[in-house]
Amino acid sequence: MDDPTISNQSAPLTPSINVPSSIMSDSSLHLDNLSSRTMHINRLLNSSYNRSPSRTIYSDRFIPSRSGSNFALFDISNSPASSEGKEDGSGTYNSLLRAALFGPDTPDKKDTSEVPACRNIFRYKTETKRPLHSLSPFGLDESVPGISHSPVKAPRKVPKSPYKVLDAPALQDDFYLNLVDWSSNNVLAVGLGNCVYLWNACSSKVTKLCDLGVDDSVCSVCWAQRGTHLAVGTSEGDVEIWDASRCRRVRTMEGHRLRVGALAWSSSLLSSGSRDKSILQRDIRAPDDFASKLTGHKSEVCGLKWSYDNRELASGGNDNKLFVWNQHSTQPVLKYCEHTAAVKAIAWSPHLHGLLASGGGTADRCIRFWNTTTNTHLSCMDTGSQVCNLVWSKNVNELVSTHGYSQNQIIVWRYPTMSKLATLTGHTYRVLYLAISPDGQTIVTGAGDETLRFWNVFPSPKYQNTDSEIGASFFGRTTIR
Repeated sequence: MDDPTISNQSAPLTPSINVPSSIMSDSSLHLDNLSSRTMHINRLLNSSYNRSPSRTIYSDRFIPSRSGSNFALFDISNSPASSEGKEDGSGTYNSLLRAALFGPDTPDKKDTSEVPACRNIFRYKTETKRPLHSLSPFGLDESVPGISHSPVKAPRKVPKSPYKVLDAPALQDDFYLNLVDWSSNNVLAVGLGNCVYLWNACSSKVTKLCDLGVDDSVCSVCWAQRGTHLAVGTSEGDVEIWDASRCRRVRTMEGHRLRVGALAWSSSLLSSGSRDKSILQRDIRAPDDFASKLTGHKSEVCGLKWSYDNRELASGGNDNKLFVWNQHSTQPVLKYCEHTAAVKAIAWSPHLHGLLASGGGTADRCIRFWNTTTNTHLSCMDTGSQVCNLVWSKNVNELVSTHGYSQNQIIVWRYPTMSKLATLTGHTYRVLYLAISPDGQTIVTGAGDETLRFWNVFPSPKYQNTDSEIGASFFGRTTIR
């Protein structure tokens, strides 16, 4: 049966559906309305359509107007160039901003005919070195007009002369002793012969603390952290604890067979190092003379220092060894054997946990730095002379070293570059003794020339160039006894 909608194969396809005339007329009406609305929308979207000035067209998109933008600043053409001779009111600001973004040699206007229209605004270029100290947020060069620059801060000046000198008769010229210490209460303790003297840095008052007698002598002094009690090591191998405020001996502890040349406090624990090669750990709260004995050195122990967190003890000996102990060990947990002479100078950094500095004697002359956390040797500096003492500044990342043969100098170093800030001279013998004031600004040095010299070497915590409480208000030369 043939399909009634197809007359033959060559004829075009035409619909042949019987639809009532009323329905056809309704459909035509709807199509006409749809066509009319489509034409109306097209006219609204057509850019050439002239809108009525009294009619506002709202949309769901915000397209900002760039008519007020200054595209010439970034060399982008958006509108015809302004007529010649017409100067923009923000020309000065534009020049400064252009110099900040593209460099001071960038001209105000470029020939855009040679530049592609699609080029990037910010291009990679060789970095321009700019001054570190500048008031400009962009760090402009000096050639940029209209920008003022602050001057580069001059290096800190360290006074070359001591502000005070004390005569210290009978101050021994012995590398292995530690006869000077400065308390947290601003009192200096000095061992002279068989006596210990206290010098109050605030009042300059001198007090004789003790006299060991003709058969004994002072080999070391060390203040407890509170500054009220002083430990004294003797040539007979004893350690005495003295109440400084009452000038009264509290206790005498034995245990060493030979002289005690090194002492170090850690809260209520006192460590003592002796010529008998041992280190004794003493708890002054316990009745026993010592709690434990540390062995490892093969010669006299001449340097002892506890870390600032009281967890590690560093010891140096005449066997050229530097050992590190923990709170509970009786054998060293770290051993450093790089020094080639006696290790007396030892100092822990107050700025970086585990950073330890050590100095060697005449045959070594080097300051070495160690990281005890990672057990690594960080660096070495050959000073050219015997290293007797080291101490870190609490206020800045610097340290000071004192020296013996052959230059007898004092050097202030900046760490970690180890550049010299100052070299101080004045002692005529080896600078064997060193202590730092509680405010961290002043050091005192002692030598076999029987003098104590006070130097202002470190800045205050606020980096102000003000004299410390014990600073330049004291002049002249006096005696400590």
